Amino acid sequence: MNKKFNTCNNLISSKANNLKGAIVAPPDKSISHRSLLFASLSIGISSINNLLNSDDIFRMIKVLKKLGVKIKENKEGAWFVSGVGLNGYDNPKSDLYCGNSGTLARILLGALSGNNISVTIKGDKSLSKRPMDRVIIPLKHMGINFSNSTNLPLTINGQNEITSIKYEIPVSSAQVKTAVLLAGLNARGTTQIIEPQTSRNHTENLLKYFGADIFYKDSPIGKNKVSIKGGKILRAQKIDIPGDISSAAFAIVAASIITNSSIKIKNVGVNYYRIGILTALKKMGVNLKLINKRINEYNEPVSDIKVNYSKLNPINLEGTYSAKMIDEYPILAIAAAATNGKSRFCGLSELRYKESNRFNAIIDGLNLCGISVESDGDDILIKGNRNNIEGGIKIDCDYDHRVAMSFLVLGAISKKPIEVIGCDSIITSYPNFCDHMNYLGLNIKSKSSK
Repeated sequence: MNKKFNTCNNLISSKANNLKGAIVAPPDKSISHRSLLFASLSIGISSINNLLNSDDIFRMIKVLKKLGVKIKENKEGAWFVSGVGLNGYDNPKSDLYCGNSGTLARILLGALSGNNISVTIKGDKSLSKRPMDRVIIPLKHMGINFSNSTNLPLTINGQNEITSIKYEIPVSSAQVKTAVLLAGLNARGTTQIIEPQTSRNHTENLLKYFGADIFYKDSPIGKNKVSIKGGKILRAQKIDIPGDISSAAFAIVAASIITNSSIKIKNVGVNYYRIGILTALKKMGVNLKLINKRINEYNEPVSDIKVNYSKLNPINLEGTYSAKMIDEYPILAIAAAATNGKSRFCGLSELRYKESNRFNAIIDGLNLCGISVESDGDDILIKGNRNNIEGGIKIDCDYDHRVAMSFLVLGAISKKPIEVIGCDSIITSYPNFCDHMNYLGLNIKSKSSK
């Protein structure tokens, strides 16, 4: 994997005239993580095509290699993972470093649970502040021992004997769901996890594809119940990874708010539980269409997306949307700023526990740009002022890739340029962001940090 990513610490985004052309969406980060991890737990050699070439995924590969998993890339860019089975990880000689990736840290805990080894997991400064207790609590109920119950670094002591559980998550989370289901693969009996609403179901789709005895319903209404029986061996598979809707969202919003824009984004995964951003934008009046629709081998829908400039309207989004688009609220806030009216996003407590406190980052950043934003409990209220976005400020993204990219998009419609500090974080999910955006017509330039 190429370890040199195309970004720099500080970037400046200036006014853009229009966006034109087509890009291929970067590979899906969530599916890339899961494909590597599930392949490592399988028997045989899995092949993975279109793996995301980003820092977070490189961390996953390095962690798995430390656990004794053989992983190689061929000249065509396909990756081959020699699985070690459900409890075949080696005891690593050093700690496992997850960098900034909360997904890696949390789902790895579930995969390690069935291995009788002691492992210490660490993260960078940002990740070490993020809560791990939501994963640790159910895993402790299954008999797994941890050195602490809050934050990284922590040591997990895996067990050969794991107890199956029925666990109801207080807040829908694909990461918690995945960790418990992976631990359940090694548990006696059936493990069931219940969510208030269905979070992204890539884990369920992929585990079924790998041969797990898993039961789930594709139902957006009511509580989500997923059950998995322990003891079923996973078998190696061939995986093609679609593009990431969370990354595509930046170009989609940019094209919708920049006058005279018309673009196409190819090969985007449009899983129902990931397209809340598209539903919200359509409610705001965005002219977008899904074309060339198809379903891949592990039941993930894929499509190309056409987007044209649109006059956006403010929107009220109830809290039920958060499970389907928690990562997209920063860029949706930029769309709301480009309206003329008040938008309200409800039930966003989870935004406080992402790579940064995105709840405050949205409010503080938009206020600096001259947009009136306030909080009401867990709700954010944005008073859009399309023709009076001042810009001319510096935003410290606190090493949060989505905050960084969102305010770079805002710079394209601001009166004065916006400088974003800490853009190295973009390598964690979308290393080609600047290349893609500038190709379409944005005006993003680098500035050396002092």
